[in-house]
Amino acid sequence: MHHESAARPALSPMLDTGVPALLIRLDRNPFHHGTLGAVRSLGRAGIEVHTLVESPGSPVNRSRYVHRAHRWPSGDPSAAQLSMALCQVAERIGRRAVLIPMDDVSAIAVAALAERLAGSFLMASQPSGLPERVADKAALADLCRSAGVPHPPTVIPGSALEAVAAADELGLPLVAKWSRPWLLAGAAGLRSTTLVHTPDEARQLYERSGQARSPLLLQRHLPGGRGTDWFFHGCFGERSACLIGGTGRKELSWPVGTGLTAVGTWLPNAEVDASARRLAERLGYRGILDLDFRRDAATGSYCLLDFNPRPGAQFRLFADRAGLDVVRALHLDLTGREVAAPQPLPGRIFVAENYALLSGLATAAAARQRSGARERRRARTGRLYRAPETAWFAADDPAPFAAMAAAWVGRGGRKGLRRLRPRPAAVAAP
Repeated sequence: MHHESAARPALSPMLDTGVPALLIRLDRNPFHHGTLGAVRSLGRAGIEVHTLVESPGSPVNRSRYVHRAHRWPSGDPSAAQLSMALCQVAERIGRRAVLIPMDDVSAIAVAALAERLAGSFLMASQPSGLPERVADKAALADLCRSAGVPHPPTVIPGSALEAVAAADELGLPLVAKWSRPWLLAGAAGLRSTTLVHTPDEARQLYERSGQARSPLLLQRHLPGGRGTDWFFHGCFGERSACLIGGTGRKELSWPVGTGLTAVGTWLPNAEVDASARRLAERLGYRGILDLDFRRDAATGSYCLLDFNPRPGAQFRLFADRAGLDVVRALHLDLTGREVAAPQPLPGRIFVAENYALLSGLATAAAARQRSGARERRRARTGRLYRAPETAWFAADDPAPFAAMAAAWVGRGGRKGLRRLRPRPAAVAAP
């Protein structure tokens, strides 16, 4: 298997091992493999890694590279409670640390507290409110227009009647998104993205705007398919100079056709790369970002669907020959160290084992349901013949994989297997 070993850090850029790192995640997701990737990346390079995630018992905290797992504030902390909790963690660490948010909610919250936390942590300096603006899907549509980055046609209805009219204007099916998905907690039955098949469904969603606590967006649906979904991961320094970046193609996702990357490949894509860098420069962006694109078959352009102001879960796909990735690049940049020119390794493959298993089973089941030999052959082409970078299993750090597998079978697996039950045919939303 293609794994870093404990001996690899000698090949990596010389990080300042005297400066620890704190990884924070407000999203309570014990299966967030991106956090584990960051723990291992920094820990293998000799950095003291601290975590502030949903539970000290999280599979991530079983890693040998976690120096200390700090206890999470009870409930959903307010800004004041989060600030206090982070200051308490800083006191326990005992020296200034690099602070890395691992989800959108954390990135937004940390940016809002930047002035208060500046004495305790090293953080990427952003224009005021930028993480919230790029994560807000309504604001993102405007940002794309101003930067000349392709984006699916989008309508923000101001009434139920306008929602119905937008369905006619954009065509069905269409994609419905809540502008600020991080505010959906507690809104029963509402998902951040929904595929709408009738004008009445658009109307019903609009009428729940109060529960969602953010505007509804209706967006033209771009059909997915093999080779249509791409992503860009990068780390940007002063004056939005790209320190390291790469484009990849989503081979399998979970849920199928709409979810996170279960299997991805590092492949050059000049158009996606240029759009990402242009947008980051236009925004004055500094730090790590993860962008999702989908190819519009009608125009041939790659449309930006999501802007995540933090590391993507599959960021380790873009580790170069020296082990440099976006997390290490950020640590180097914030500690005043030079970031060496990247040594790309296109062709690398990343696999999130738990999601890849479910996606593979669902893809095979769908092929059998279509009962076409050609479809079965097409499903088989998704099999991997090269050793991938795996999200969970690592020979030098096996405990997180064992903990994840036990938790997955007991809890997450049941939810995923329910999705494998046959459903009426539907078009997947981006």
